[in-house]
Amino acid sequence: MRDAVTSLIKNYDVAGRYFDRNAIDSLKSYFESGTARVQAAAAINSNAAGLVKQAGLKLYEELPELIRPGGNSYTTRRYAACLRDMDYYLRYATYALVAGNTNVLDERVLQGLRETYNSLGVPIGPTVRGVQILKDLVKEQVASAGVANTAFVDEPFDHITRELSEKDI
Repeated sequence: MRDAVTSLIKNYDVAGRYFDRNAIDSLKSYFESGTARVQAAAAINSNAAGLVKQAGLKLYEELPELIRPGGNSYTTRRYAACLRDMDYYLRYATYALVAGNTNVLDERVLQGLRETYNSLGVPIGPTVRGVQILKDLVKEQVASAGVANTAFVDEPFDHITRELSEKDI
C-alpha cells in the first residue's frame, strides 16, 4: 500500500528526476489536508456500523426489489453479505482517505471484484448505488465533525464506483 507521498517519490525516482513545482505543490496540499483527513477517519470510525446500517436502509428503501423473494438481498445470509461488503468499502475508503491515494482500493478491494460479482450474480448497479449512498452519509458525518471542506471524501468512493461500473470498450 502506498500513500500520496510514497507514490510521488516512486514516480519521480523511476523517472530519475528531482521534485518540480508540481510535486512540491502536491506534497504541500497533502500535508495541509492532513488534519482534515485524520478528522474524517475519526468521524467515520466513531460511527462506522451506523453508517453501513443507514446506507443499507436507504439502498433498500430506493430498491425494495432487492429484499423481496428472488431479489439479490433476499434471505438473511445475502442481506448480511451486502452489509459486510459495504463495511469493507467503508473501511478501505477510510484507509484511502488517510493515505490520500486510492492504491489500497485497487490492491485490496477492486482487483477482480467486478468479475467475481458477475460470476456470483451480484448486481453491480445496486452495489454502485450503495457506495454512492455511503459516500453521501460519510460526507454528512465528516461535516458534522467540523470538517468544512469535505470534497476530498469523494475521491475513494468515486474511485470504487468508477471501477465497479461497466466500462465503455
